[in-house]
Amino acid sequence: MRSLLLINNQAMPVVPDQLDTAIGEPLPDRVLEANGYYILHARIEEQAMRQMGNADAIVLHIPLGDIKACFPKLSASRKLPIFWWCGASTSFLSAAFCEDDVPVDGILTPSMSERELYWALHFGSKQCIERQQWQSERKQLEARLEERKWIDMAKGILCDIKKVSEAEAYELLRKQAMNERKRLVDVATSIVKVYQLLQEQK
Repeated sequence: MRSLLLINNQAMPVVPDQLDTAIGEPLPDRVLEANGYYILHARIEEQAMRQMGNADAIVLHIPLGDIKACFPKLSASRKLPIFWWCGASTSFLSAAFCEDDVPVDGILTPSMSERELYWALHFGSKQCIERQQWQSERKQLEARLEERKWIDMAKGILCDIKKVSEAEAYELLRKQAMNERKRLVDVATSIVKVYQLLQEQK
């Protein structure tokens, strides 16, 4: 990981921004470049979206309160690890948001050494991969639960209409799916929708 997209907030007030240099704290691009990282810069969303294809990770040099506003669009376009730069100016402007659930994979600070930056980026990347896997598993589980809901409703309808047990209703569904060469959930959905339509017409 060598190419980092640094996103600065152009709306950050001048006074807190001066805190970085006033206390002798270097800005993120200087620290990261000094440690061998190639920095891509963005101040507005359009610039960030254009640069993302060339970056290995995103570093946000913005207050915590602004991260949630830009995070959904950034993560939707490309799944990159996202880090927050916790310097004097960003921490000064983020005091009110320290208890919030902030959607970042790691934190970088101006005092980090080359080795510390490497490990922070490494662990943040692993966190990003795990987050994406968890989101994928969650979507799959939600899809399975939705399918189970349709199948259970169809079984209930068949039990009621045909006066059969749940096991027999399931077997009827399974056989119909095989005969029509469709997924079980598609057959179940069709049965439920037709039944609901007939009930509305009564």
